[in-house]
Amino acid sequence: MTSNQPIRAAVLGASGYTGADLIRLAARHPNIQITALIAKAHAGQPLGQVFPHLGSLDLPQLVTSDEVDWDSIDVAFCGLPHGTAHVEIAKLPERVKVIDMSADFRLRDLSTYAEWYGGEHGAPQLLSDAVYGLTEHYRDEIAGARIVACPGCYPTAVLLALLPLVKEKLIASEGIIIDAKSGVTGAGRSLKQNILFSEAGEGLSPYGIGSHRHVPEIEQEIGMAANQAVIVNFTPHLAPMARGELCTCYVQLPSGTTDADLRGALRDAYAASPFVRVMDEGVIPATQHVRGSNYCHVGVFADRIPGRAIVVSAIDNLVKGSAGQALQNFNVMHGLDESTALEQLPLFP
Repeated sequence: MTSNQPIRAAVLGASGYTGADLIRLAARHPNIQITALIAKAHAGQPLGQVFPHLGSLDLPQLVTSDEVDWDSIDVAFCGLPHGTAHVEIAKLPERVKVIDMSADFRLRDLSTYAEWYGGEHGAPQLLSDAVYGLTEHYRDEIAGARIVACPGCYPTAVLLALLPLVKEKLIASEGIIIDAKSGVTGAGRSLKQNILFSEAGEGLSPYGIGSHRHVPEIEQEIGMAANQAVIVNFTPHLAPMARGELCTCYVQLPSGTTDADLRGALRDAYAASPFVRVMDEGVIPATQHVRGSNYCHVGVFADRIPGRAIVVSAIDNLVKGSAGQALQNFNVMHGLDESTALEQLPLFP
């Protein structure tokens, strides 16, 4: 940063869970001035009326996008739903940097987007401006980007665990099995029967079996690391908790490779990364140990099946899986310390 002027930020989708967590974190950022909060259905209301836990903040009331003076905005954090974000982002002035938490700019192939998201992309001309926002693996590209497409929560947990191992050829890119579990906030804030308390509480259920939209994103990035097309077996589950995500990945090892080799490669890959912690041998990652934080915990375990290993990662889906990663990317884009406003430790118990 060469200027002490505050960076003026707008939050699109400020009434959603990811928008609220972005506001919670960004409100304490020394370089950010939250200038506009955009939430169509709640326009005209004060933030504290929608989110009482944020009521102590001195922030502008919620407005529609059309009411914003975009000449007074430097960066837009976008927490809009998939399929909606690209329409709004396309309207923004080119000078406004965008950090998008939807899926609209994650996939590099337009036909893949249309297949998995049920329609043609509304702003294909902007795809060349977008960089995949997995901070630990794309720092250099993010630093000079106009649009950063933050990864989905599941891909964040999976890719942080597996990408270094694929790149170093310590695991096979074929035969990867991913068993994933997420808290109900991963489904968003709109009313859905399966996330009602009486439906989701005291139970555990898979969903999107064989067809979850995060699959092509995971395959895209692992395929790029492996320099070949890959197919993964991915099944997510809805867990009866508000926050948290746990991904258990079953992988094949080349002859002579051990779990210690995997652990060592992960430590080397993330030696300069403040938010990825590779656990000591035998220490099991758990969602309650990252809750409310921007940390990702990764553990490696030998499988009882010869030639296989189990890699487990845990994140908070709303922080490292969305808003926290967005703020981490903001810091990289603006030449700030990557950890700024993300130093908070996990909440436990």
